[in-house]
Order: sequence, then C-alpha cells, then structure tokens
Amino acid sequence: MFTGIIEEIAEVTNIEKEGGNIHFTLKAKMTSELKIDQSIAHNGCCLTVVEISNETYKVTAIQETLDKTNLNQWEIGTKVNLERCMQMNGRLDGHIVQGHVDTIGTCEKIEDQNGSWKFTFSHKSHQLTVEKGSITVNGTSLTVVDSERNTFSVCIIPYTFENTNFSSIREGDQVNLEFDIIGKYVAKWVEAMK
Repeated sequence: MFTGIIEEIAEVTNIEKEGGNIHFTLKAKMTSELKIDQSIAHNGCCLTVVEISNETYKVTAIQETLDKTNLNQWEIGTKVNLERCMQMNGRLDGHIVQGHVDTIGTCEKIEDQNGSWKFTFSHKSHQLTVEKGSITVNGTSLTVVDSERNTFSVCIIPYTFENTNFSSIREGDQVNLEFDIIGKYVAKWVEAMK
C-alpha cells in the first residue's frame, strides 16, 4: 500500500525487451536503500525490484501492466515518480493508494494560475471522481478540483510541480490514473444493490 506522496524522481537509463516483458533500469538516489523483491510505485504502478547495481535498479513490467499503464511509452531519459510502500507505523499524508493503475488518462489542458497550475485530464473509464475527492495521477495523491463525467482537474502547487514529474507533463501526454479505493467500493456496492 502507498500514500501517493512522491519521494523522488528517477530516470530511466535502460530498456530491454524480452518476449512480452520489458525490463526497465532506473537511476535513483534511494537505490542504496532498496532490496531485491521490494515493491515500489513507479508513476503509481507497483513494480518489484529484481536487480540492484550501484546507483541503478531493475524492474520488470509484464504485458498486463504494459496494456493498462503508460509504461510502454517510457524512453531512456523518462522521469518517473517513485514511492516506496507505506510503513504501517507512519502517517498517511496522502490517501490510500494501492499501486494498481485503473486506466490511462490524457492531459487535455494546463493552465498557469500565477503561482500554481491547473491540469485537466480526460479518461475513458466508468470510474467517477468527485470534487474535493482523491485521485492519483502518475502516483501522486491529489485533490480533485473540477469533476465531470470522464474529465477532472487538479491544481498543482509549486512544491509538487518541482518535486514530481508534473513539470514534464504536456498537453496530450498520457498519465496513469488510480481512482479512490473507497469510491470504487461504494460504486460497486451501489451497483450490486440494483
């Protein structure tokens, strides 16, 4: 389980294809603290560390992951939001994040708001967002500002802009979305009661 509070931005340094899998090598300051078999959220997608070498580590994405996330668009040099799993004795500063990407969203609009930025995203999921509810974009826990069917917006403060990969998102880019788990359970329950 994760919180959506990004610890670091890593950089993709190598990409190897093997059958339907892709092995990604990433460079991160936290590499010396990692261990094999550890789960880390990469742009909100939970991946397992399979190899560590000096300042880099390797993770593997299977076809299921590649089909449901934006990982198949990563290139050498891509900046990736990282978060290690939550410690159960710590504070939950963001919201409950599973690291299971629900769908890919598209950045439709970026508005400079003179000190912050408003990002609008669209998606094709049946999942809902609610104003002032939680959403995870590329692993970052955020509060929904505007919410419509298949569209929502979030506002990004300077700290988040500078310390996540939001500074490299452009209109038309695809992002990983994970909808609020509590909202997903409520929607499933309502559907079952019909």
